[in-house]
Amino acid sequence: MPGTAGPPLRIRVSCPAALPDVDSRAVLAWYCDQFVLPLPDHHRFPMEKYRLLRERVASDGRIQLEIPEAATNHDLTRVHSAEYVARVTSGGLARDEIRRIGFPWSLELVERSRRSAGGTIHAAERAHRDGISVNLAGGTHHAFADAGEGFCVFNDVAVAARSLQSQGIVGRCAVLDLDVHQGNGTAAIFQGDDSVFTLSVHGAFNYPFRKEASDLDIGLDDGAGDDVFLSAVRDGVARALGAGVDLAFYIAGADPFEGDRLGRMSVSMNGLRERDHIVFDACEQAGTPVAVVMSGGYAEDVHDTVEIHANTVFEAARRASSSASTNL
Repeated sequence: MPGTAGPPLRIRVSCPAALPDVDSRAVLAWYCDQFVLPLPDHHRFPMEKYRLLRERVASDGRIQLEIPEAATNHDLTRVHSAEYVARVTSGGLARDEIRRIGFPWSLELVERSRRSAGGTIHAAERAHRDGISVNLAGGTHHAFADAGEGFCVFNDVAVAARSLQSQGIVGRCAVLDLDVHQGNGTAAIFQGDDSVFTLSVHGAFNYPFRKEASDLDIGLDDGAGDDVFLSAVRDGVARALGAGVDLAFYIAGADPFEGDRLGRMSVSMNGLRERDHIVFDACEQAGTPVAVVMSGGYAEDVHDTVEIHANTVFEAARRASSSASTNL
């Protein structure tokens, strides 16, 4: 029953000492769709998109798929309060907390959320080493330090940023949040922190209806199309990277798409491809490694969401392959 304490969670949570070997011409992509989150019939979150995305990119020889280790309590509590992590882990969330997240509590929810955060930690470590890496999940940018929200339990990008900073791998990061919904949890977590620059290009009148203050918020009107959206992306990404950062996190939401049920924008499939080009071009020109995460996508046809995400992954793979060839 939601809100009732469940049995103690027993999962393997230790992170590997070394990153897996990978072909220098491939991009490493982390996936956790086998850790299925059970949802009620007709739930509006398209959980199947993660499996479909992995299947869509699996045949591309430029992409090497790996299963991430779960984020540990130590990883999570660099960002989230110990009390919140304990409530999530034990099944002690109150009914209103579960309602705010939008998913029923289960052991599978805990495992899935830890694995998704672990995937972004690994993607960030690999990106710092090789220039680019991808988590086929992640982008849970509505999670706050002490609460989940909007289908987000743990804030994977914040957890990964703090993990790399704590290890001395990076000093300053940028979050390039190009999901249609403002990254309110991320903005709140890093508010007043000069070591992380938060950019959010989003629908001004879309969820969340109470916005937080990012370092740079660019709110767009409902119905904004390719030209307006891409102009905002160019400006925002240039400003976010302009001060100099050691690592960028690209939150590549599929929901600005014109066919998205929750997006309220009018960005075409080609427009979203151009968004990817803008981000990768800017990171390459700045010499900034980039870790890519998927975030939201709620198209009427789930295959449209999958195609948008896959295009982002394919472009990341093309850039990684091109860079490796240049360095041979």
